[in-house]
Amino acid sequence: MRRADRLFQIIQLLKNRRLTTASLLAEVLEVSTRTIYRDIQDLIANGIPVEGEAGVGYLLRREVDVPPLMFNESELEAIQVGMRMVEAWGGSELASAAKQAMIKISAVLPERLQTFNSLMFAPKFHAKSNEFQHLDLLRKAATDRQYLQMDYEDAKQAQTSREVRPLAIHLWRGCWTLLTWCELRNDFRNFRIDRIILISLTPRFFPVVDGEELNDFIKEMQRKYG
Repeated sequence: MRRADRLFQIIQLLKNRRLTTASLLAEVLEVSTRTIYRDIQDLIANGIPVEGEAGVGYLLRREVDVPPLMFNESELEAIQVGMRMVEAWGGSELASAAKQAMIKISAVLPERLQTFNSLMFAPKFHAKSNEFQHLDLLRKAATDRQYLQMDYEDAKQAQTSREVRPLAIHLWRGCWTLLTWCELRNDFRNFRIDRIILISLTPRFFPVVDGEELNDFIKEMQRKYG
């Protein structure tokens, strides 16, 4: 998390509590208490009216204006459910980002929505242990347009090694799937992420190629199943 984002979140957390300890802030923001002490001192030095002391707690002595987010209950529920799904199934990096984003949103909600809590959840205790292990690397590769070297086992337990261009990741019939342009087949191929045996980034990056991009795959599917 960027330091600026952490300072913002400290303000929002203090804004909605009477007295908050450094240890609680550290737990919520997943940093050390020493980091929180430094952040508090920096906030005070920059004119934010934080009062208190180490070992006792901190509070905002006067209001720091942040405009409330104008959501209705249905909109807020959609956000909560989406964040929970990302936190459960989006890989470690996006899970952390979703958690922090929800803290920011909750901190600036109008009072009438402060206690709203959707009863739709996304538990991940049923998932296979290897189902999400590659998601962070695959997201990075697709974003950076970086070739991947992959060992894969198909539904018949046949294993292949191939180089692919990662184009997108999608959830299909309950499974995360990697859409690629496969250099071995010279065509689009989808791979279930839980069947990837080994995967690594190569030092090579791929250019935009007409007919071999995500939009081309979408157009092809629309023509077929339209």
